[in-house]
Amino acid sequence: MSRALFSRNADLAKLREEGYFVQVIGGFLVVREIPYVDADRKVRRGTLISSLALAGDVTCPPDTHVIHFDGDYPCSAHGEPIRAIANQTMHFDLGHGLTAEHAFSSKPDGDYRDYHHKMTTYASIIAGPAAVLDATATPRPYRALKDEEEADSVFSYIETASDRVGIGGLTARLAGQRIAIVGLGGSGSYILDLLAKTPVAEIRLFDDDVFLQHNAFRAPGAPSLDELREAPLKVDHFKAIYSRMHRGITAVPKAITPETLDLLDGIDFAFLSMDAGEAKAALVQRLCERGVAFIDIGMGLELGDEGLSGILRVTTSTPMSRGSGSRIPLAGGGAGDLYASNIQVADLNALNAVLAVIKWKKLRGFYCDLEREHHSTYTLDGSMLLNEDQS
Repeated sequence: MSRALFSRNADLAKLREEGYFVQVIGGFLVVREIPYVDADRKVRRGTLISSLALAGDVTCPPDTHVIHFDGDYPCSAHGEPIRAIANQTMHFDLGHGLTAEHAFSSKPDGDYRDYHHKMTTYASIIAGPAAVLDATATPRPYRALKDEEEADSVFSYIETASDRVGIGGLTARLAGQRIAIVGLGGSGSYILDLLAKTPVAEIRLFDDDVFLQHNAFRAPGAPSLDELREAPLKVDHFKAIYSRMHRGITAVPKAITPETLDLLDGIDFAFLSMDAGEAKAALVQRLCERGVAFIDIGMGLELGDEGLSGILRVTTSTPMSRGSGSRIPLAGGGAGDLYASNIQVADLNALNAVLAVIKWKKLRGFYCDLEREHHSTYTLDGSMLLNEDQS
């Protein structure tokens, strides 16, 4: 990915041609070995880090004139801080192994044209005093570089959403997990939509059903009539869509039964979006025995004179807190079972999925989770959200 960025964008290519030690790391443009003067009038070297605005693999004009700097505060040749660029001094954890101690602000008339303009402007401001004390101090070391291919990235293109708003460090907490989604109905497909935008290592999809016309009206996206005529398997339909973004989608065109539980080997977490029954009971038992955390979701809607009413449920089970397991329906309960109704609507499917993924992100430390609830219900009438089973 990095090689393509430098070959297709003149502003990035020019930085390397002029000898800057420049890299693309995550959603950042990084220029290393920038000489600067510290408060003791010693020449040292630091790193400039800018968010990178992209349209696919093409750079856009910088979306902010602010930049981060990893190093001590740069000074004039006399050891006085360069106050003209002062913005914020604190420790920034930017993710991807990048940290910074300062954010600087210098906005030219008309903003920065491109990233060559932005990076060289800041390099000149910071490195200029260093050249006064040491004529060999240059921000252009002409270091030989190996092009970074970002082969280890799970994304097909660079994820810039997190880094441009400073939450790359939090997003990194979501990386590495191998996650199963059991059931790609309305809610399961929305869970996939949300997970595909995170850096998890694998999203393993389990479903043996065909994607039919009624599925199109309660799942993300808008399939064409020709696609519906092909009647693809759900796992193949959704993998084809989300593999455009995430490289770790695995399609398993099988239902989970007591005989197919081995297909879940190697997963770290599971989302269960499936009907109650023998298969679900066996799956829950297997996950508990293997020490795998999971979230089970469900909804029960009823049609009355005033419209649809009902409840959405999100139940979490972890090795440290299995107490909510009794709330998970494992056998069909007939008309008396609140979650037995098969009425589903796209917006409620999406909401159920959103609540489940938010809880997973809480478990990973992405969102604050002081109450640590493990069972939540959303009642449609009154929009009442109740949280229970705090750990």
